[in-house]
Amino acid sequence: MDTIASLFSFITTPVSWVIVQFHSVYGKIFGPDTGWAWGLSIVSLVILIRICLIPLFVKQIKATRAMQTLQPEMKKIQERYKNDKQRQSEEMMKLYKESGTNPLSSCLPILAQSPFFFALYHVLNGIATGSTIGVINESLLASARKAHIFGAPLAAKFTDGSSKVAALGASLTDVRVVTAIMIVLMSASQFYTQRQLMTKNVDTTVKTPFMQQQKMLMYVFPVMFAVFGINFPVGVLVYWLTTNVWTMGQQMYVIRNNPTPGSKAQAAYLERLTKHVTHHGKTRRRSEKTIIKAIVAKGRDRNEFERKFINGLTKAGLVAQADGTVVKGEAQAVAQTEDGVTSTAVAKRQQPKRQTKAQRQSAAAKAADDSTSASDSSASDDVSAAAGTTTSLEKSDEPQDAKPAAQQAPKSGSNGRSRAQSGQRKGGPQRPKSPSKK
Repeated sequence: MDTIASLFSFITTPVSWVIVQFHSVYGKIFGPDTGWAWGLSIVSLVILIRICLIPLFVKQIKATRAMQTLQPEMKKIQERYKNDKQRQSEEMMKLYKESGTNPLSSCLPILAQSPFFFALYHVLNGIATGSTIGVINESLLASARKAHIFGAPLAAKFTDGSSKVAALGASLTDVRVVTAIMIVLMSASQFYTQRQLMTKNVDTTVKTPFMQQQKMLMYVFPVMFAVFGINFPVGVLVYWLTTNVWTMGQQMYVIRNNPTPGSKAQAAYLERLTKHVTHHGKTRRRSEKTIIKAIVAKGRDRNEFERKFINGLTKAGLVAQADGTVVKGEAQAVAQTEDGVTSTAVAKRQQPKRQTKAQRQSAAAKAADDSTSASDSSASDDVSAAAGTTTSLEKSDEPQDAKPAAQQAPKSGSNGRSRAQSGQRKGGPQRPKSPSKK
């Protein structure tokens, strides 16, 4: 470890300078020789480093999202080469290369912290051995050697002997209890952070080699920290415990507000978002608009949770727009298809339902009965009108075509079409009927 720390000696001076600046501030509050002044200086160093690494963390999130967009292609490769693991891995690496993504991008924050970690280890090791390093002079070195965190010296280790611990003004029991608790907390926080990522923020519909690697690291990293932790000084344990707690809180924030599509965290987030949007009738934060905009843009590629979200808005009378906003659905008609695609269009006139053959025959028979009744009534009226003018054809000297026009009008048949009366021509002069013989 000393050899590795010496490789990062170029950054020891900046790290020691930052610690001294924080110590000068906290020393005025808690006293320059107290463990609170030196311990809080290390904690502040961690916070400063992690704030500087936020752009790198954002880049990591973007790279992770790019990996998520490749999930459908990964699934196809898995199904195509499910019996050939070697070919499957080759096709996966080819896909990563073509899309410009890197499955190891999640390790970037750890790699970026490594120089600061080893530089801090080098500084604390110099305090333990009583040698000045960086900007830490003799007076600061003596003050740091007097500092104790819960009874354990800042530069003490779990593996130190009783004579070395006694030289730092502490007991071996205090050192081992404090370091053991810190090692357990450090390993537990690392395991919880990784487990939270694997169980809540991973699309479980697609299994990739990258997921298997992450699952393996979930168990390997805590063991590694526990093994290496017994050789870390108390100050380094404070540094690493603080950075693990920061990572855990940062991960919880990302999972809650920007979850991975298809994960359990996304289902919980969209459920909360549905209640929030339906209650207020609109989106109130830019992050909500970004999520809704991405869901609308997916179209047919939406997963189960996203389709459920869109359907929930539709039931509430709301429509998600392409810009991420939500509007009332009265002025627009929303057509939902079975695959969850939502299309917005102007409301169309509703067409009558198509009748079956039996319904059409029944309607035609009813119309025929109505027409027959109307025809009989018309014939009765014609007979009454004819009786008022002449009683029989024998007593009438007038020709047949001299009858009133009402008797010559064609009658309506059952099929609704006009027909000529029997014995008459259709149009033109009518042929007189021969008198009936009695």
